[in-house]
Amino acid sequence: MAGTKLDPIDRKILAELQADGRITNVELSRRVGISAPPCLRRVRALEESGLIRGYHADIDMRELGFEVMVFAMVGLSSQAEADLTAFENRVRGWPLVRECHMLNGEIDFILKCVAPDLSTFQRFLTEELTAAPKVASVKTSLVIRCAKDLPAVPFEIVEERARGRDR
Repeated sequence: MAGTKLDPIDRKILAELQADGRITNVELSRRVGISAPPCLRRVRALEESGLIRGYHADIDMRELGFEVMVFAMVGLSSQAEADLTAFENRVRGWPLVRECHMLNGEIDFILKCVAPDLSTFQRFLTEELTAAPKVASVKTSLVIRCAKDLPAVPFEIVEERARGRDR
């Protein structure tokens, strides 16, 4: 998918949908400067290509009672591909883990976890995460506050890069 050729209209469509996934096709077509039928065709093509993977609501987790966010840095005792894959598969089944990224360096994975309270997270940490096969170390950091949390990609950078390639 990296390096997919997009024209300026496709990039505008993606930027608009990223900002507001509930925008109507008529409004989207107006904002990007094309009529509604070709706009809808382009959106469908972007979905089919996998560039648009879905549409999501931005939920206030604290309003729903999830007061705790923790980053857990996980080291495994083995970096064999089978063990890395087994850990990733196990993580997919843990509802408190919202993100999982494999890293290079001293830490194998970083997990973004949410929980309603510290005791719920502590129970997950001791009964699930540290008890998982091949987990050698877990270091956790409790999030105090979030200064920035933006989804997706910075389209201003995408536009700059596209202009540079078009020259």
